[in-house]
Amino acid sequence: MADPIKKKMLKEEVVTYAYLLLYIALSSGQIFFNKWVLSSKEINFPYPLGLTLLHMVFSSVLCFLLTKVFKIMKVEEGMTIEIYTTSVIPIGAMFAMTLWLGNTAYLYISVAFAQMLKAIMPVAVFILGVAAGLEVMSCRMLLIMSVISFGVLVASYGEINISWIGVVYQMGGVVGEALRLIFMEILVKRKGLKLNPISLMYYVSPCSAICLFIPWIFLEKPKMETHGMWNLQPVVLTLNSLCTFALNLSVFLVISHTSALTIRVAGVVKDWVVVLLSALLFADTKLTVINLFGYGIGIILMQS
Repeated sequence: MADPIKKKMLKEEVVTYAYLLLYIALSSGQIFFNKWVLSSKEINFPYPLGLTLLHMVFSSVLCFLLTKVFKIMKVEEGMTIEIYTTSVIPIGAMFAMTLWLGNTAYLYISVAFAQMLKAIMPVAVFILGVAAGLEVMSCRMLLIMSVISFGVLVASYGEINISWIGVVYQMGGVVGEALRLIFMEILVKRKGLKLNPISLMYYVSPCSAICLFIPWIFLEKPKMETHGMWNLQPVVLTLNSLCTFALNLSVFLVISHTSALTIRVAGVVKDWVVVLLSALLFADTKLTVINLFGYGIGIILMQS
């Protein structure tokens, strides 16, 4: 009896590690993929707003096909007009803001530096959480948040080719993501609605697409028409959108097979992979000891 049980446990461990590796690979790869699409001369698609809009439209269509046409997955019930207007729409708007500003930052700063700036995310989430009544201010947390902020400042000081426009875009993306997480927590804790990632994408993606479509018409559509709007790389852009959708699905697989702590550890591994690989892949990335020291402080305190 022991052997079948051991084999089953071993199989479950192998599957779990496979999902974790898939998440790390897709998450890291998508960051580099987006950077390449937005910055490379080969693709010639410097439209972060348009790329993000494409991702959301692609996600909306796929979710509709999976849930309503082929019925491979089921959309969880319990959504009401009140919940949609007070939670889903703000989540969609903040998600759109996060992706738009985060992708725009890649036009100005390196992937590694953008990742380092993201280390301040817990600070933004904590401050907004206190303001929303979801977190309680304490001396310990205040000290941890202060040290994380100091680490990010040190990492910024060590950046050789710093672009303050890129920093502003990235920090705007951080604030947007923090607000999205706060609204997500309100949705679960105060309104008691739990949605799996497919259900969440089914509701949020169309809302995000609409929020992105309006500024896209005024900010990027004229530029795209001037430079040949349809003279693009449809295969590359479709593959990029598919990878984004696959990344969201991998998050669902990881959550269903691991704990929250495991996901946080995997996220740290992914962050370091992105920082180190970007130094090898991109000419605009030059890591310094000060960079790594400051980033290390932020990452260590994030796990406290």
